[in-house]
Amino acid sequence: MCNAAETDRTILRVLPDDLISAAPSFLRKKEGFIMSENNATMSAGTPASAPAFGSDVKRLPLKELLKRIGPGLIATGIVIGPGAVTTASMIGANYGYDLMWLFFPIIFMGITFMMVTNRLAIVTGMPTIHAIRKYYGPVASGVVGIAMFLSCLFFTMGNISGTGAGMNLIFGIDWKIGSVIMIAVVVYMYFAKNVYSKVEKIITLCIVLMIVAFYVTLVGVGGPDASGLAKGMFGFKIPEGSLSTALAFISTNAAVTAGIYGTYLGKEKKWKKDDLFNGVMLTDAITHIVSVSLISGAIVLVGAVVLHPQGLSIKAPAQLAEMLVPIMGGSARYIMGLALLGAGFSSLLANTQRGMVLLGAGLNKDVSLESKFIRIGCLACLAFAMVVCYSYGGSPTQLILMANIATSIATPFGGLFMVLMIWRDDLSEGYKKPTGLRICMTISYIFAVIMTISGLSTQIPKILALFH
Repeated sequence: MCNAAETDRTILRVLPDDLISAAPSFLRKKEGFIMSENNATMSAGTPASAPAFGSDVKRLPLKELLKRIGPGLIATGIVIGPGAVTTASMIGANYGYDLMWLFFPIIFMGITFMMVTNRLAIVTGMPTIHAIRKYYGPVASGVVGIAMFLSCLFFTMGNISGTGAGMNLIFGIDWKIGSVIMIAVVVYMYFAKNVYSKVEKIITLCIVLMIVAFYVTLVGVGGPDASGLAKGMFGFKIPEGSLSTALAFISTNAAVTAGIYGTYLGKEKKWKKDDLFNGVMLTDAITHIVSVSLISGAIVLVGAVVLHPQGLSIKAPAQLAEMLVPIMGGSARYIMGLALLGAGFSSLLANTQRGMVLLGAGLNKDVSLESKFIRIGCLACLAFAMVVCYSYGGSPTQLILMANIATSIATPFGGLFMVLMIWRDDLSEGYKKPTGLRICMTISYIFAVIMTISGLSTQIPKILALFH
Protein backbone atom coordinates (compact mmCIF):
# COMPACT_ATOMS: atom_id res chain seq x y z
CA MET A 1 0.00 0.00 0.00
CA CYS A 2 1.24 3.50 -0.83
CA ASN A 3 1.26 5.98 1.99
CA ALA A 4 -0.42 9.40 1.68
CA ALA A 5 2.79 11.24 0.80
CA GLU A 6 3.59 8.83 -2.03
CA THR A 7 0.04 9.19 -3.36
CA ASP A 8 0.37 12.99 -3.41
CA ARG A 9 3.68 12.75 -5.27
CA THR A 10 2.14 10.42 -7.85
CA ILE A 11 -0.77 12.79 -8.47
CA LEU A 12 1.59 15.69 -9.03
CA ARG A 13 3.78 13.74 -11.43
CA VAL A 14 0.89 12.84 -13.74
CA LEU A 15 -0.86 16.21 -13.75
CA PRO A 16 -0.66 17.92 -17.17
CA ASP A 17 1.36 21.14 -17.31
CA ASP A 18 -1.66 23.43 -17.60
CA LEU A 19 -3.41 21.85 -14.61
CA ILE A 20 -0.52 21.80 -12.13
CA SER A 21 -1.11 25.43 -11.25
CA ALA A 22 -4.75 24.63 -10.54
CA ALA A 23 -3.92 21.69 -8.27
CA PRO A 24 -5.16 22.05 -4.68
CA SER A 25 -2.73 23.98 -2.50
CA PHE A 26 -2.31 21.07 -0.08
CA LEU A 27 -0.87 19.00 -2.95
CA ARG A 28 1.47 21.74 -4.14
CA LYS A 29 2.71 22.44 -0.60
CA LYS A 30 2.89 18.87 0.68
CA GLU A 31 6.31 18.10 2.21
CA GLY A 32 7.86 21.13 0.45
CA PHE A 33 7.21 19.90 -3.07
CA ILE A 34 7.44 22.88 -5.45
CA MET A 35 6.88 23.06 -9.21
CA SER A 36 10.09 22.90 -11.22
CA GLU A 37 10.81 25.10 -14.22
CA ASN A 38 9.21 22.75 -16.74
CA ASN A 39 6.25 21.92 -14.44
CA ALA A 40 6.81 18.21 -15.07
CA THR A 41 9.01 17.21 -12.13
CA MET A 42 8.95 18.12 -8.46
CA SER A 43 11.78 18.42 -5.98
CA ALA A 44 11.57 17.93 -2.24
CA GLY A 45 12.95 20.25 0.34
CA THR A 46 12.78 23.43 -1.74
CA PRO A 47 12.99 26.41 0.60
CA ALA A 48 9.77 28.23 1.36
CA SER A 49 11.36 31.40 -0.04
CA ALA A 50 11.55 29.95 -3.58
CA PRO A 51 11.00 32.65 -6.24
CA ALA A 52 7.45 33.16 -7.44
CA PHE A 53 6.53 31.49 -10.70
CA GLY A 54 7.18 33.72 -13.68
CA SER A 55 10.11 35.58 -12.16
CA ASP A 56 12.53 33.68 -14.42
CA VAL A 57 10.41 33.77 -17.59
CA LYS A 58 12.14 35.84 -20.25
CA ARG A 59 10.26 38.39 -22.33
CA LEU A 60 9.86 37.33 -25.95
CA PRO A 61 11.24 39.51 -28.76
CA LEU A 62 8.74 41.75 -30.54
CA LYS A 63 8.58 39.54 -33.63
CA GLU A 64 7.54 36.53 -31.53
CA LEU A 65 5.08 38.60 -29.51
CA LEU A 66 3.29 39.74 -32.66
CA LYS A 67 2.97 36.14 -33.82
CA ARG A 68 1.33 35.11 -30.54
CA ILE A 69 -1.32 37.83 -30.28
CA GLY A 70 -4.80 37.44 -31.73
CA PRO A 71 -7.65 37.43 -29.16
CA GLY A 72 -7.18 41.18 -28.67
CA LEU A 73 -7.74 41.79 -32.38
CA ILE A 74 -10.87 39.64 -32.32
CA ALA A 75 -12.09 41.73 -29.36
CA THR A 76 -11.32 44.92 -31.29
CA GLY A 77 -13.40 43.76 -34.23
CA ILE A 78 -16.28 43.06 -31.86
CA VAL A 79 -15.91 46.39 -30.06
CA ILE A 80 -15.56 48.49 -33.21
CA GLY A 81 -19.01 47.80 -34.50
CA PRO A 82 -21.64 50.23 -35.74
CA GLY A 83 -22.25 51.25 -32.13
CA ALA A 84 -18.69 52.46 -31.73
CA VAL A 85 -18.80 54.29 -35.06
CA THR A 86 -22.18 55.88 -34.26
CA THR A 87 -21.47 56.91 -30.66
CA ALA A 88 -18.01 58.23 -31.59
CA SER A 89 -19.59 60.26 -34.39
CA MET A 90 -22.26 61.60 -32.04
CA ILE A 91 -19.69 62.58 -29.43
CA GLY A 92 -17.67 64.55 -31.97
CA ALA A 93 -20.66 66.09 -33.73
CA ASN A 94 -22.64 67.00 -30.60
CA TYR A 95 -19.88 67.93 -28.15
CA GLY A 96 -16.82 68.74 -30.23
CA TYR A 97 -13.63 68.02 -28.29
CA ASP A 98 -15.28 68.20 -24.85
CA LEU A 99 -15.39 64.43 -24.26
CA MET A 100 -11.94 63.52 -25.59
CA TRP A 101 -10.87 62.91 -21.98
CA LEU A 102 -12.99 59.73 -22.04
CA PHE A 103 -10.07 57.98 -23.76
CA PHE A 104 -8.08 58.10 -20.50
CA PRO A 105 -10.51 55.86 -18.57
CA ILE A 106 -11.12 53.76 -21.69
CA ILE A 107 -7.41 52.95 -22.05
CA PHE A 108 -6.96 52.41 -18.30
CA MET A 109 -10.04 50.22 -17.94
CA GLY A 110 -9.57 48.35 -21.21
CA ILE A 111 -6.06 47.16 -20.40
CA THR A 112 -7.02 46.42 -16.78
CA PHE A 113 -10.02 44.26 -17.72
CA MET A 114 -7.98 42.29 -20.25
CA MET A 115 -5.04 41.71 -17.91
CA VAL A 116 -7.19 40.75 -14.92
CA THR A 117 -9.19 38.18 -16.88
CA ASN A 118 -6.01 36.81 -18.47
CA ARG A 119 -4.31 36.46 -15.10
CA LEU A 120 -7.31 34.78 -13.52
CA ALA A 121 -7.48 32.33 -16.43
CA ILE A 122 -3.83 31.41 -15.87
CA VAL A 123 -3.83 31.05 -12.08
CA THR A 124 -7.13 29.14 -11.99
CA GLY A 125 -6.41 27.06 -15.09
CA MET A 126 -9.78 27.90 -16.63
CA PRO A 127 -11.63 30.75 -18.41
CA THR A 128 -13.36 33.42 -16.31
CA ILE A 129 -16.95 32.16 -16.02
CA HIS A 130 -15.78 28.59 -15.42
CA ALA A 131 -13.62 29.97 -12.60
CA ILE A 132 -16.62 31.82 -11.16
CA ARG A 133 -18.52 28.52 -11.17
CA LYS A 134 -15.69 26.77 -9.32
CA TYR A 135 -15.18 29.41 -6.61
CA TYR A 136 -18.67 30.90 -6.22
CA GLY A 137 -21.03 28.19 -7.44
CA PRO A 138 -23.36 27.54 -10.40
CA VAL A 139 -25.85 30.28 -9.45
CA ALA A 140 -23.16 32.97 -9.60
CA SER A 141 -21.78 31.71 -12.92
CA GLY A 142 -25.31 31.41 -14.31
CA VAL A 143 -26.18 34.99 -13.38
CA VAL A 144 -22.94 36.31 -14.89
CA GLY A 145 -23.37 34.21 -18.04
CA ILE A 146 -26.94 35.44 -18.54
CA ALA A 147 -25.97 39.08 -17.92
CA MET A 148 -23.12 38.80 -20.42
CA PHE A 149 -25.40 37.10 -22.92
CA LEU A 150 -28.05 39.83 -22.66
CA SER A 151 -25.40 42.49 -23.10
CA CYS A 152 -24.17 40.78 -26.27
CA LEU A 153 -27.75 40.33 -27.49
CA PHE A 154 -28.33 44.09 -27.27
CA PHE A 155 -25.04 44.57 -29.09
CA THR A 156 -26.25 42.21 -31.82
CA MET A 157 -29.32 44.41 -32.34
CA GLY A 158 -27.03 47.37 -32.89
CA ASN A 159 -24.91 45.35 -35.31
CA ILE A 160 -27.93 44.31 -37.37
CA SER A 161 -28.99 47.95 -37.60
CA GLY A 162 -25.44 48.95 -38.52
CA THR A 163 -25.05 46.46 -41.36
CA GLY A 164 -28.44 47.58 -42.66
CA ALA A 165 -27.39 51.23 -42.48
CA GLY A 166 -24.22 50.41 -44.40
CA MET A 167 -26.16 48.60 -47.13
CA ASN A 168 -28.56 51.55 -47.32
CA LEU A 169 -25.72 54.00 -47.92
CA ILE A 170 -24.01 51.84 -50.53
CA PHE A 171 -26.95 50.47 -52.50
CA GLY A 172 -29.84 52.73 -51.48
CA ILE A 173 -31.97 49.76 -50.39
CA ASP A 174 -34.10 49.64 -47.25
CA TRP A 175 -31.85 49.04 -44.25
CA LYS A 176 -33.93 46.05 -43.14
CA ILE A 177 -33.51 44.27 -46.47
CA GLY A 178 -29.78 45.07 -46.42
CA SER A 179 -29.35 43.62 -42.96
CA VAL A 180 -31.13 40.39 -43.97
CA ILE A 181 -28.62 39.92 -46.79
CA MET A 182 -25.66 40.37 -44.45
CA ILE A 183 -27.17 38.07 -41.82
CA ALA A 184 -27.37 35.35 -44.48
CA VAL A 185 -23.61 35.78 -45.08
CA VAL A 186 -22.95 35.58 -41.35
CA VAL A 187 -24.97 32.36 -41.03
CA TYR A 188 -22.88 30.83 -43.82
CA MET A 189 -19.70 31.75 -41.92
CA TYR A 190 -21.00 30.08 -38.76
CA PHE A 191 -21.27 26.74 -40.50
CA ALA A 192 -17.98 26.98 -42.37
CA LYS A 193 -14.91 25.16 -41.10
CA ASN A 194 -11.95 26.76 -39.31
CA VAL A 195 -14.20 29.47 -37.86
CA TYR A 196 -11.58 31.07 -35.62
CA SER A 197 -8.93 31.63 -38.30
CA LYS A 198 -11.47 33.02 -40.78
CA VAL A 199 -12.98 35.40 -38.24
CA GLU A 200 -9.54 36.63 -37.19
CA LYS A 201 -8.46 37.41 -40.77
CA ILE A 202 -11.70 39.11 -41.80
CA ILE A 203 -11.81 41.26 -38.68
CA THR A 204 -8.16 42.27 -39.03
CA LEU A 205 -8.84 43.44 -42.59
CA CYS A 206 -11.90 45.43 -41.48
CA ILE A 207 -9.88 47.12 -38.73
CA VAL A 208 -7.16 48.20 -41.18
CA LEU A 209 -9.69 49.54 -43.69
CA MET A 210 -11.53 51.57 -41.03
CA ILE A 211 -8.33 53.12 -39.70
CA VAL A 212 -7.26 54.16 -43.21
CA ALA A 213 -10.66 55.63 -44.17
CA PHE A 214 -11.07 57.83 -41.13
CA TYR A 215 -7.46 58.97 -40.87
CA VAL A 216 -7.37 59.96 -44.55
CA THR A 217 -10.43 62.10 -43.84
CA LEU A 218 -8.93 63.55 -40.68
CA VAL A 219 -5.75 64.56 -42.50
CA GLY A 220 -7.74 65.85 -45.46
CA VAL A 221 -9.80 68.27 -43.36
CA GLY A 222 -6.65 69.74 -41.82
CA GLY A 223 -6.64 67.81 -38.56
CA PRO A 224 -8.00 68.89 -35.18
CA ASP A 225 -7.55 72.28 -33.57
CA ALA A 226 -4.62 71.85 -31.18
CA SER A 227 -5.91 74.14 -28.42
CA GLY A 228 -9.44 72.71 -28.58
CA LEU A 229 -8.08 69.17 -28.46
CA ALA A 230 -5.89 69.97 -25.46
CA LYS A 231 -8.85 71.48 -23.58
CA GLY A 232 -10.98 68.46 -24.39
CA MET A 233 -8.30 66.00 -23.26
CA PHE A 234 -7.62 67.67 -19.92
CA GLY A 235 -10.79 69.67 -19.22
CA PHE A 236 -12.72 66.64 -17.88
CA LYS A 237 -16.07 68.27 -18.64
CA ILE A 238 -19.39 66.44 -18.89
CA PRO A 239 -21.58 68.64 -21.12
CA GLU A 240 -25.28 68.76 -20.33
CA GLY A 241 -27.14 65.82 -21.84
CA SER A 242 -23.95 63.90 -22.68
CA LEU A 243 -24.00 61.29 -19.91
CA SER A 244 -25.90 58.58 -21.79
CA THR A 245 -23.73 58.95 -24.90
CA ALA A 246 -20.60 58.88 -22.74
CA LEU A 247 -21.85 55.70 -21.05
CA ALA A 248 -22.50 54.06 -24.41
CA PHE A 249 -19.01 55.07 -25.57
CA ILE A 250 -17.22 53.73 -22.49
CA SER A 251 -19.26 50.52 -22.27
CA THR A 252 -18.47 49.83 -25.93
CA ASN A 253 -14.76 50.64 -25.97
CA ALA A 254 -13.78 49.32 -22.51
CA ALA A 255 -16.05 46.33 -22.04
CA VAL A 256 -15.78 43.71 -19.30
CA THR A 257 -17.26 41.25 -21.78
CA ALA A 258 -14.26 41.74 -24.10
CA GLY A 259 -11.87 40.65 -21.35
CA ILE A 260 -13.98 37.70 -20.23
CA TYR A 261 -14.53 36.47 -23.78
CA GLY A 262 -10.81 36.92 -24.40
CA THR A 263 -10.09 34.11 -21.94
CA TYR A 264 -12.08 31.73 -24.15
CA LEU A 265 -10.32 33.01 -27.27
CA GLY A 266 -7.01 32.53 -25.46
CA LYS A 267 -7.94 28.88 -25.07
CA GLU A 268 -8.52 28.68 -28.85
CA LYS A 269 -5.12 30.37 -29.33
CA LYS A 270 -3.56 27.80 -26.95
CA TRP A 271 -2.04 30.37 -24.60
CA LYS A 272 -0.08 28.97 -21.63
CA LYS A 273 0.89 30.42 -18.29
CA ASP A 274 4.32 31.55 -19.48
CA ASP A 275 2.44 33.95 -21.77
CA LEU A 276 1.30 35.90 -18.71
CA PHE A 277 4.93 36.79 -17.95
CA ASN A 278 6.72 36.77 -21.31
CA GLY A 279 4.78 39.76 -22.64
CA VAL A 280 2.29 37.97 -24.90
CA MET A 281 -0.86 38.79 -22.93
CA LEU A 282 0.18 42.36 -22.14
CA THR A 283 1.05 42.97 -25.80
CA ASP A 284 -2.30 41.52 -26.84
CA ALA A 285 -4.18 43.74 -24.35
CA ILE A 286 -2.29 46.86 -25.46
CA THR A 287 -2.85 45.99 -29.13
CA HIS A 288 -6.56 45.70 -28.44
CA ILE A 289 -7.04 48.98 -26.62
CA VAL A 290 -4.66 50.97 -28.86
CA SER A 291 -6.44 49.78 -32.01
CA VAL A 292 -9.81 50.62 -30.43
CA SER A 293 -8.61 54.08 -29.41
CA LEU A 294 -7.03 54.81 -32.80
CA ILE A 295 -10.24 54.04 -34.66
CA SER A 296 -12.70 55.63 -32.22
CA GLY A 297 -10.44 58.64 -31.70
CA ALA A 298 -10.25 59.35 -35.42
CA ILE A 299 -14.04 59.16 -35.74
CA VAL A 300 -14.61 61.51 -32.79
CA LEU A 301 -12.13 64.01 -34.22
CA VAL A 302 -13.64 63.92 -37.71
CA GLY A 303 -17.07 64.58 -36.19
CA ALA A 304 -15.66 67.42 -34.10
CA VAL A 305 -13.90 69.04 -37.07
CA VAL A 306 -16.57 68.56 -39.76
CA LEU A 307 -20.00 68.41 -38.12
CA HIS A 308 -19.74 70.23 -34.78
CA PRO A 309 -18.96 73.68 -36.26
CA GLN A 310 -22.11 73.35 -38.39
CA GLY A 311 -24.26 72.45 -35.40
CA LEU A 312 -25.26 69.14 -37.00
CA SER A 313 -26.30 66.14 -34.89
CA ILE A 314 -26.38 62.48 -35.92
CA LYS A 315 -29.86 61.07 -36.38
CA ALA A 316 -29.60 59.03 -39.60
CA PRO A 317 -26.95 57.10 -41.55
CA ALA A 318 -26.78 59.80 -44.23
CA GLN A 319 -25.58 62.27 -41.58
CA LEU A 320 -22.73 59.92 -40.72
CA ALA A 321 -21.65 60.11 -44.36
CA GLU A 322 -21.59 63.91 -44.19
CA MET A 323 -18.43 63.67 -42.07
CA LEU A 324 -16.52 62.46 -45.12
CA VAL A 325 -18.01 64.85 -47.69
CA PRO A 326 -15.27 67.55 -47.43
CA ILE A 327 -12.68 65.11 -48.76
CA MET A 328 -14.60 62.31 -50.43
CA GLY A 329 -17.37 64.38 -52.02
CA GLY A 330 -20.06 62.27 -53.67
CA SER A 331 -18.27 59.05 -52.77
CA ALA A 332 -18.60 59.80 -49.03
CA ARG A 333 -21.81 57.81 -48.65
CA TYR A 334 -20.16 54.73 -50.19
CA ILE A 335 -17.05 55.00 -48.04
CA MET A 336 -19.07 55.50 -44.86
CA GLY A 337 -21.35 52.69 -45.98
CA LEU A 338 -18.37 50.36 -46.33
CA ALA A 339 -17.10 51.44 -42.90
CA LEU A 340 -20.47 50.74 -41.26
CA LEU A 341 -20.87 47.51 -43.20
CA GLY A 342 -17.37 46.32 -42.31
CA ALA A 343 -17.80 47.29 -38.66
CA GLY A 344 -21.25 45.74 -38.47
CA PHE A 345 -20.30 42.53 -40.24
CA SER A 346 -17.11 41.90 -38.25
CA SER A 347 -18.86 42.65 -34.98
CA LEU A 348 -22.01 40.74 -35.87
CA LEU A 349 -19.97 37.71 -36.89
CA ALA A 350 -18.06 37.47 -33.64
CA ASN A 351 -20.36 39.12 -31.09
CA THR A 352 -23.24 36.68 -31.46
CA GLN A 353 -20.77 33.84 -30.95
CA ARG A 354 -19.40 35.68 -27.93
CA GLY A 355 -22.83 35.92 -26.34
CA MET A 356 -23.51 32.23 -26.79
CA VAL A 357 -20.06 31.23 -25.51
CA LEU A 358 -20.56 33.29 -22.35
CA LEU A 359 -24.08 31.95 -21.83
CA GLY A 360 -22.86 28.40 -22.38
CA ALA A 361 -20.04 28.93 -19.90
CA GLY A 362 -22.50 30.20 -17.29
CA LEU A 363 -24.79 27.20 -17.83
CA ASN A 364 -21.88 24.72 -18.02
CA LYS A 365 -22.42 23.86 -21.70
CA ASP A 366 -19.93 23.08 -24.48
CA VAL A 367 -18.40 26.41 -25.56
CA SER A 368 -16.32 25.39 -28.58
CA LEU A 369 -17.16 27.63 -31.55
CA GLU A 370 -18.23 24.72 -33.76
CA SER A 371 -20.42 23.00 -31.15
CA LYS A 372 -24.14 22.52 -31.80
CA PHE A 373 -25.05 24.63 -28.75
CA ILE A 374 -23.10 27.64 -30.06
CA ARG A 375 -24.22 27.35 -33.69
CA ILE A 376 -27.93 26.79 -33.03
CA GLY A 377 -27.89 29.39 -30.27
CA CYS A 378 -26.38 31.97 -32.62
CA LEU A 379 -29.19 31.36 -35.12
CA ALA A 380 -31.81 31.82 -32.38
CA CYS A 381 -30.16 35.05 -31.22
CA LEU A 382 -30.06 36.46 -34.74
CA ALA A 383 -33.72 35.58 -35.28
CA PHE A 384 -34.80 37.22 -32.01
CA ALA A 385 -32.68 40.33 -32.62
CA MET A 386 -34.11 40.66 -36.12
CA VAL A 387 -37.67 40.63 -34.77
CA VAL A 388 -36.86 43.36 -32.24
CA CYS A 389 -34.97 45.50 -34.76
CA TYR A 390 -37.61 45.26 -37.46
CA SER A 391 -40.42 46.08 -35.04
CA TYR A 392 -38.68 49.37 -34.21
CA GLY A 393 -39.94 52.21 -36.35
CA GLY A 394 -37.19 54.76 -35.76
CA SER A 395 -33.83 55.45 -37.34
CA PRO A 396 -31.28 52.62 -37.23
CA THR A 397 -28.66 55.01 -35.80
CA GLN A 398 -30.87 55.73 -32.79
CA LEU A 399 -31.44 52.01 -32.28
CA ILE A 400 -27.66 51.47 -32.43
CA LEU A 401 -27.12 54.04 -29.67
CA MET A 402 -29.84 52.57 -27.44
CA ALA A 403 -28.45 49.07 -27.90
CA ASN A 404 -25.00 50.24 -26.88
CA ILE A 405 -26.33 51.90 -23.74
CA ALA A 406 -28.07 48.65 -22.81
CA THR A 407 -24.83 46.63 -23.17
CA SER A 408 -23.49 48.26 -20.00
CA ILE A 409 -25.55 45.87 -17.85
CA ALA A 410 -22.74 43.30 -18.03
CA THR A 411 -20.22 45.32 -16.01
CA PRO A 412 -21.90 45.28 -12.56
CA PHE A 413 -22.24 41.48 -12.68
CA GLY A 414 -19.11 40.21 -14.38
CA GLY A 415 -16.88 42.93 -12.95
CA LEU A 416 -17.91 42.16 -9.37
CA PHE A 417 -16.58 38.60 -9.49
CA MET A 418 -13.44 39.74 -11.27
CA VAL A 419 -12.77 42.09 -8.35
CA LEU A 420 -13.50 39.36 -5.80
CA MET A 421 -11.22 36.82 -7.49
CA ILE A 422 -8.27 39.13 -8.12
CA TRP A 423 -8.24 39.94 -4.38
CA ARG A 424 -8.25 36.29 -3.29
CA ASP A 425 -4.90 35.34 -1.76
CA ASP A 426 -5.37 31.66 -2.52
CA LEU A 427 -5.35 32.48 -6.25
CA SER A 428 -1.92 34.09 -5.93
CA GLU A 429 -0.15 31.16 -4.27
CA GLY A 430 3.12 30.52 -6.03
CA TYR A 431 2.87 33.85 -7.88
CA LYS A 432 3.82 37.39 -6.98
CA LYS A 433 0.76 39.17 -5.59
CA PRO A 434 -0.71 41.54 -8.21
CA THR A 435 -1.13 44.56 -5.91
CA GLY A 436 -1.10 47.10 -8.73
CA LEU A 437 -3.56 45.11 -10.82
CA ARG A 438 -5.88 44.70 -7.83
CA ILE A 439 -6.01 48.45 -7.25
CA CYS A 440 -6.52 49.18 -10.96
CA MET A 441 -9.37 46.66 -11.17
CA THR A 442 -11.13 48.07 -8.13
CA ILE A 443 -10.89 51.64 -9.44
CA SER A 444 -12.11 50.57 -12.88
CA TYR A 445 -15.06 48.68 -11.46
CA ILE A 446 -16.21 51.51 -9.21
CA PHE A 447 -15.98 54.03 -12.06
CA ALA A 448 -17.86 51.73 -14.45
CA VAL A 449 -20.65 51.04 -11.95
CA ILE A 450 -21.14 54.74 -11.19
CA MET A 451 -21.34 55.52 -14.90
CA THR A 452 -23.73 52.61 -15.50
CA ILE A 453 -26.13 53.53 -12.70
CA SER A 454 -26.10 57.22 -13.65
CA GLY A 455 -26.65 56.57 -17.34
CA LEU A 456 -29.24 53.81 -17.14
CA SER A 457 -31.33 55.57 -14.50
CA THR A 458 -32.29 58.18 -17.07
CA GLN A 459 -32.17 56.13 -20.26
CA ILE A 460 -34.09 52.94 -19.48
CA PRO A 461 -37.50 54.71 -19.29
CA LYS A 462 -36.77 56.47 -22.60
CA ILE A 463 -35.72 53.21 -24.29
CA LEU A 464 -38.84 51.37 -23.12
CA ALA A 465 -41.09 54.25 -24.18
CA LEU A 466 -39.83 54.02 -27.76
CA PHE A 467 -41.23 50.49 -28.16
CA HIS A 468 -44.74 51.37 -26.99
